[in-house]
Amino acid sequence: MIARRRQIALALTALLAGGAACQAHDHGTPGRPAPSAAARGFTLVASGDVLPHSSIIDRARFDAGGDGYDFRPMLAGVRSVVSRADLALCHMETVYGANGNYTGYPTFKSPPEVAQALAATGYDGCSTASNHSLDDGADGVRRTLDALDRAGVRHAGSARDEAEARTVTLLRAGAAKVAHLAYTYDTNGFPMPQGQPWAVDLMDESKILADARAARKAGADVVVVSLHWGTEWQDAPDEQQKALARDLTAARTGGRPDIDMILGTHAHVPQAYEKVNGTWVVYGMGDQIAGEMFNHEGAQDPRGNQSTLGRFTFAPPARPGGRWRVTRAEFVPQMFDVDAGRVVNLNQAIAQGADLDGVRDRIREVVLSRGAAQAGLTMGQ
Repeated sequence: MIARRRQIALALTALLAGGAACQAHDHGTPGRPAPSAAARGFTLVASGDVLPHSSIIDRARFDAGGDGYDFRPMLAGVRSVVSRADLALCHMETVYGANGNYTGYPTFKSPPEVAQALAATGYDGCSTASNHSLDDGADGVRRTLDALDRAGVRHAGSARDEAEARTVTLLRAGAAKVAHLAYTYDTNGFPMPQGQPWAVDLMDESKILADARAARKAGADVVVVSLHWGTEWQDAPDEQQKALARDLTAARTGGRPDIDMILGTHAHVPQAYEKVNGTWVVYGMGDQIAGEMFNHEGAQDPRGNQSTLGRFTFAPPARPGGRWRVTRAEFVPQMFDVDAGRVVNLNQAIAQGADLDGVRDRIREVVLSRGAAQAGLTMGQ
């Protein structure tokens, strides 16, 4: 296990690097170069579960000097990667509480200041459909989406009213319009709020495909689907993941795929990337922020604090109405330093002398375990 003092020194290095990036950043247009008149490609960055346990909440209060909550330092180490993308998507697994009523596991209510930190890091949107989406019923959904709206972070997967549930989340990425759809396998047994069957999008193949086709009709050039799925603590995708990925990526309308990318969360550990029917599928990105994690055997498991950022470069179609193509696919290995309370870009940390090669190599082995390297996936910085 990595020594505590090395973890803290590493995290502080990452924080300082992130802070420098913040100072050099143009806050008027965070990380977004001005679009050219001609059609151009774009980069999409996506990351895994933001899961604020009680220890994470305590750390954010400490980072705020005891007055409020500041989650920005936790994410500073990956801000340079996130903010430089044309479009950056996260996964907000928990709902927000209010007036100091914040809780961790098993029913989460996070401080709404999380949304401000996501925006400051450069995230444009988040999936909000998870098994914890109804931990505080309709009020939790409303508070979460209200806070994301105030922070300027778009969202997909849960809704405050039926009209919102029926509205496609469209985001601009360079010259492209990107639809973001999100679904969860379950809500931990919590029923939908009375009279609100649309409050959280549940995973159903026919609904996903219908929504993807509706997104195309609404003007989406690229359709990205976030799925909260899989078996917790399992490195390999389970049979349901593989079967659904095959079916979704095989669906086509007029010869064009209905879905252009699948981003997976929930398993707590990094899972493989794979090109399925010509479409990139990330089975599981892992937890980007989480407290000390314990597996099903009750043992502390460092894999629960390891994850990846996916980074994909899209090029415009060769002809109008064609598919936007992924011309470059990358993953960036990261971990959450639970002692220092910081997300760490492992490649940057290793370049600065941290002894974390074994962690990075394990993540790389899992990510490439289903032939992604042969399909063109590389490890990015």
